[in-house]
Amino acid sequence: MNALKDKPLWEKSSTLTKGESIPLVVEIVSSNWRDDYLTKLINYEGIGINEYWIVDYLGIGGYRYIGNPKQPTISIYQLIDDEYQVQYFRGNESIKSTTFPGLNLTVDQIFQG
Repeated sequence: MNALKDKPLWEKSSTLTKGESIPLVVEIVSSNWRDDYLTKLINYEGIGINEYWIVDYLGIGGYRYIGNPKQPTISIYQLIDDEYQVQYFRGNESIKSTTFPGLNLTVDQIFQG
């Protein structure tokens, strides 16, 4: 987090303007799931956050985001050519992350953790 010391707005209001300061953001879905799947996704993509995880452990996001039937899902958005590409991970699937290439966890392991 050394890069944050050079961000003038961080100390007063936790505001970032460039994504290179934080390579990964993880959001845990709650009743305001639309913020995670819509608003925050667009904002993080716009400032260049390289990787964005949406952890929907209750499976409450919209069908277009986690499928039908709804089920606990980890959506990993990776910035490619300034645009997010998404992969969905469920159950015993191993999570794949460019930020943590050596990560060896399944979705079930995280949700049961």
